[in-house]
Amino acid sequence: MSENTPPTPGNPSREEKFRQLCEIVARLRSDTGCPWDRARKRSEVGHDLIEEAYEVLDALQGSNPSGLSEELGDLLFQILFVARIAEEEGDFDIGSVLTLVMEKMIRRHPHVFAEAGPMDIEEVRQNWHRIKQEIEGRTAPTGCSDAFGKTMPTLARVQFVSGRAARAGFDWPNITSVFVKIDEEMAEFRAALKTGNPEQIGDEAGDLLFTMVNLCRFARVDAESALRSALSKFTTRFSYLESRLAMQGKTVADAAPSELDALWEEAKEGVVITRHQSTDDESP
Repeated sequence: MSENTPPTPGNPSREEKFRQLCEIVARLRSDTGCPWDRARKRSEVGHDLIEEAYEVLDALQGSNPSGLSEELGDLLFQILFVARIAEEEGDFDIGSVLTLVMEKMIRRHPHVFAEAGPMDIEEVRQNWHRIKQEIEGRTAPTGCSDAFGKTMPTLARVQFVSGRAARAGFDWPNITSVFVKIDEEMAEFRAALKTGNPEQIGDEAGDLLFTMVNLCRFARVDAESALRSALSKFTTRFSYLESRLAMQGKTVADAAPSELDALWEEAKEGVVITRHQSTDDESP
């Protein structure tokens, strides 16, 4: 239903659907609801939230709108579920959650909802952090270890924490300096490999990876999403390679390097063709 479509008895408004979903969550948690849902504690639902969020990320990488819509619904359900538990414990309800986020978004976008005037992307970012600190009174963390929760994926946490350090003034002057640092870290990694010391090799590998994530930050690329996309691309191509070999009664171990290279190039062509066909199919 579009934003301007009037609700009908058989086609409830978005507001009514939201209310109905809240009622479903409440019923599941009630004495006559689902025993499993009723037994769930606040400390137990974090895993479900993270799992559903990752399924949304997977759906965002695809081209299936209905699948993305379904995954967003699953994530919304988990949010409402946590809010319901908080309401039962007398902490807050979903109305409070909505009020707080609406007030925050309006306050942090004065260029949209107030008279701050137009801003470019960098001005918006700087103003966002200024409002958090000067108006909302959110003091900056005293150290990187305070910046973000340890439950974040490490790759995302590296980019977030290094970004925090950069805003505090601890950063390379430009992306060229990051490339220089990568060359330095690669040389140190190569030297560590020659020692054969596992601890030293691991330490230098970590430094190299850390710097690569900072290169992504400078290039305004989300490292977590980029690596997720690369992994998806690899698994698609490798599955194609395995299936082609299986048709010949072979495994990867049976194939010659030249045959693997040829099939890999074939798989790369296949991925490109599939993407182009998908785009054409969605065109009006």
